[in-house]
Amino acid sequence: MNSPVVVGVDGSPSGLTAVAVAAREAALRGVGLRLVHAFGWPSAHVPPAVAPWTPAAPGLHELVDGTLTEAERRARKAAPGIDVRREVVVGEPVMVLESESRTASLAVVGSRGRSRFGSLLLGSTAGHLAAHAACPVLVVRGRPDPAGPVLLAVDGSPASRGAVEFAFAQASLHGVDIVAVHVWNTHTERAYDGPGDPPFVTYDEDRLRDEEQRVLSEALGGLREKYPDVGVRPRLVRGRVRHSLIEATTEAGLLVLGARGHGGFAGLLLGSVSQALLHHADCPVAVVRSAEERP
Repeated sequence: MNSPVVVGVDGSPSGLTAVAVAAREAALRGVGLRLVHAFGWPSAHVPPAVAPWTPAAPGLHELVDGTLTEAERRARKAAPGIDVRREVVVGEPVMVLESESRTASLAVVGSRGRSRFGSLLLGSTAGHLAAHAACPVLVVRGRPDPAGPVLLAVDGSPASRGAVEFAFAQASLHGVDIVAVHVWNTHTERAYDGPGDPPFVTYDEDRLRDEEQRVLSEALGGLREKYPDVGVRPRLVRGRVRHSLIEATTEAGLLVLGARGHGGFAGLLLGSVSQALLHHADCPVAVVRSAEERP
C-alpha cells in the first residue's frame, strides 16, 4: 500500500511537531508525505473588498507559503530524502482533512493549533477527524519525544480489531514492544463503557477475572504469529478504565485504541474513553476506526 501520510499544517508549534512525527512515519512506511493547509476566512475577519474563502488577498499568499515552507523544512530535517508534497485546500479544516483521509494511510494532527488559517484545535479538528476519518488518525500530544512501547487498549469488541492490528504493525515499524492492557473490575465496566452497561451488577470475582483474561488473550490471537518480531506484554488491570489507561500513558511512546467498543451506541462515533484520552494522555494517541465504521 503506497498511500501517503497526510498531516494538517497550520504553523503552530504543535502543528510543526506533528509534521516531524508524520515525516518519520512516512519514512518508516516508505511512502510520501502530504502537507495539507486548509485555508478559510473566519467569518468575522473577512477584510474589506475581499471575497471569503480565497487566499488571493495581499499578503496571504506569502503567509501560506511561509507556513508550508517551514513545515517542509521541518519534515525534511526529521526524515531526509522523503518525498514531500504541499497542498493548499480552501475549506474548513475538519472537512478538508476528513476528505484527505480517504486517500491516506495515516492522518496526523497536533493537539492544539492556531485559531485562524487552518485551526487544529482539539475538540474541533482532531476530535472530529478521530471520529470520522477513513484511515487511522494520530494525534500528537503529551510529553516531548515520548519513548516507550506501544500501549494497546484492549476491550475485546469486534470494532477494536483494527486497532489491535494497527498497534502490531506500528510496534514492528518502530522496533518496540506492545503492552496490551485490558482494564476490568467487579462492576463489569469495560473500555468504552456507556449508559447501556449495568453499573452495579457484580459477578463471582475469580470467574470474572478468568473471563477478562480470555478476552485479552483472544484479542491478541493470530497477530503474535504474524508479527514474530514484536514482543507482547499482556497486562490485566483491575480499576477504572480512563484513570488506568491515562496513568499507563506516562511510560508509553504511543497509545492505540478503537474509536468505540463495548457499551457504545452505534451513533456515538467517538466513545467517552477515546475522548478522555485524546485530552489527557501523556503520549501521542492513535484512534483506529473499524472497517464497518469507515465511509
